[in-house]
Amino acid sequence: MAEAALEAVRRELQRFPAAARELGVPPTVPYLDEAPTPLHFYRDWVCPSRPCIVRNALRHWPALQKWSLPYLRATVGATEVSVAVTPDGYADAVREDRFVRPAERLLPLRDVLDVLEGRAWHPGVLYVQKQCSNLLTELPQLLPDLEPHVPWASEALGKMPDAVNFWLGEAAAVTSLHKDHYENLYCVLSGEKRFLLHPPSDRPFIPYELYTPATYRLTEAGTFEVVDEEAMEKVPWIPLDPLAPDLARYPQYRGAQALRCTVQAGEMLYLPALWFHHVQQSQGCIAVNFWYDMEYDIKYNYFQLLDTLTKASGLD
Repeated sequence: MAEAALEAVRRELQRFPAAARELGVPPTVPYLDEAPTPLHFYRDWVCPSRPCIVRNALRHWPALQKWSLPYLRATVGATEVSVAVTPDGYADAVREDRFVRPAERLLPLRDVLDVLEGRAWHPGVLYVQKQCSNLLTELPQLLPDLEPHVPWASEALGKMPDAVNFWLGEAAAVTSLHKDHYENLYCVLSGEKRFLLHPPSDRPFIPYELYTPATYRLTEAGTFEVVDEEAMEKVPWIPLDPLAPDLARYPQYRGAQALRCTVQAGEMLYLPALWFHHVQQSQGCIAVNFWYDMEYDIKYNYFQLLDTLTKASGLD
């Protein structure tokens, strides 16, 4: 009897993503030709948890015309910034049966720009991606070039952003598949970002495993070592690469349906909280994102229930 009930739960979980997709997940990420009103944004995008790309939302930012690699060199080239360094471009990702965080180095931004422009070499792949409001804390000289928040989003969400992050890196730098507990407004100022997205309802098809946390260490010889973090709890992470999924090991991923979109310079992606995303970029892409803390409301409770049932049923 118990096994029959468990099998019924598995069947319903496997049916759920398709039903959710029919009701609320667009087949492609829609475009808006201008910034929405706060009411429109909240009603049509935040409440139903639907992503969209907003054109012309950044046209009044000086950064859209000014930010380039030469401009950054002239304006903040001597400023030291935190840089993630990895052997293969994957920071915060599963490697060697570990959840491995990048090595972190403090470098003058001009050293990063030298690598991006082919003037110098540095071991590994460089990515300015420190996600703790690094634009405010490390590059405040750039703040006059853009708004400190997104006014229509702040009004709709009833709060100011928790963090404003600056992103700059090599084309080989990849963000592995994951989700965040933030409403994310991702603004591309130069180059492009390529997103692969899964709605939260695809959770039954997305595998998680527990991994020992570790960190890359860059040696003086320019090689990388993986060093386990002592006395740390294991980290739940997605081991699957959605660009080349190992379907023999994770056959359930066949049931997931990804949305793909490219965000060009001058465009803003609204990425709802709890959406899974994998990100690639063009060489030297410059971007800023605003993280607004999500509401821990009934949508969050529903996702937690879906996550718990997926684990308990053995689908994970």
